[in-house]
Amino acid sequence: MLRNVLGKTFRFLGYTVQYGCIAHCAFEYLGGIVVCSGPSMEPTIHNSDIVFSENLSRHFYCIRKGDIVIVKSPNDPKSNICKRVIGLEGDKVCTSNPSDFLKSHSYVPKGHVWLEGDNLRNSTDSRCYGPVPYGLIRGRICFKIWPLNDFGFLRASPNGHRFLDD
Repeated sequence: MLRNVLGKTFRFLGYTVQYGCIAHCAFEYLGGIVVCSGPSMEPTIHNSDIVFSENLSRHFYCIRKGDIVIVKSPNDPKSNICKRVIGLEGDKVCTSNPSDFLKSHSYVPKGHVWLEGDNLRNSTDSRCYGPVPYGLIRGRICFKIWPLNDFGFLRASPNGHRFLDD
């Protein structure tokens, strides 16, 4: 009797550990569902929108200009932020705010990306904390899941003029 109960308990624990490992690998390497908060990505992503984020791009260094990414916040490592990639390493980027009369430019250092929110007037981004290390990228947002009337792939940046070509 005791042997039977112990056998079932260890079998249950073994399956739990196996499925836990599978779930961890799926969320770490494949992707997951993310609820976005804050106004920095409006009008593309609104507060409480639900999106799908895939993680393979960051592992294979396939992040491109214009992609929207989930990143560990440089200011608070316990939280994630959602921003658009404006520049990759070696790119020339505009580091000033849209309202600034004199525009300043800089180059993104090796191993970093330049991130900005689509809502430039209400976004804390690389213009505040500088280039972000590539290693802080958690995933790339593929499409919006909720609200259903917005379901689908994300639209292009409303700030396309911020993408500089040398």
